[in-house]
Amino acid sequence: MRHAVFVPPFGELADPATMVDLAVAAEAAGWDGFYLWDHMWRPPDKPAEIADAWIMLAAIASATRELRLGPMVTPLARRRPHKVAREALTLDHLSGGRLTLGVGLGVNTGGELERFGEETSEILRAEMLDEALEVVLALWRGEEVDHHGRHYTAAGVRFLPRPVQQPRIPVWAAARGTSGSRPLRRAARLDGLFPVDTTPEQLARMLELVSEHRGSLDGFDVALRVFPGDDVSMLDAAGVTWAMWSFHEGEPAAKVREVVRAGPGVRNR
Repeated sequence: MRHAVFVPPFGELADPATMVDLAVAAEAAGWDGFYLWDHMWRPPDKPAEIADAWIMLAAIASATRELRLGPMVTPLARRRPHKVAREALTLDHLSGGRLTLGVGLGVNTGGELERFGEETSEILRAEMLDEALEVVLALWRGEEVDHHGRHYTAAGVRFLPRPVQQPRIPVWAAARGTSGSRPLRRAARLDGLFPVDTTPEQLARMLELVSEHRGSLDGFDVALRVFPGDDVSMLDAAGVTWAMWSFHEGEPAAKVREVVRAGPGVRNR
């Protein structure tokens, strides 16, 4: 099981220099990954300061050499898939092949979607997410793409260079513990699952369904949120491949730095 720092770039952590310093410290302390929340806006009771996750990740990629990194998660329904595909290709090359792309439906907490006129129907966002993924994965192959779908168009276009990582940049899909089979079928077609608000019993059910769709969990990542002080000794046996050490919105940078510099509490390479 590998260990990653998972932080919201909000409040004090919205400062790019602070975030880069944390990532450099994480690499020095032996962490395996560094992942960022990807939001545009938060409710009034949350920190008002928010940084763009993708620009921060580019800075982190330039300042580190070994950490895996990525947005966790990017709601593709509020993004243009060709733009995400191009950004991901660039970040993959900048990092030397260390990017993992986390994707999901996104949430409308406090009206984060509706305040910008984004789609709020979960059914339609799921439909948009699946189609956007189809476009992104096709563009990454470096072959001509001619896609004319309900939501997106890519008419006779080819994206180069191809990703550093082959056969593709890894993609993890988010799913809640209460999710039905569709999000789990989506994750099973990809490279990993990012369970959200999930109990151990729900996680076991989710992985059973993913395994049924894939045939096995071999080569499949399961990235579970944990918090400083949690006992993660049993997660490996539960099928978790990444412990995502998480921090709450508005967490003081000094507290995050203390945990990061201490290094991951449990390691099993």
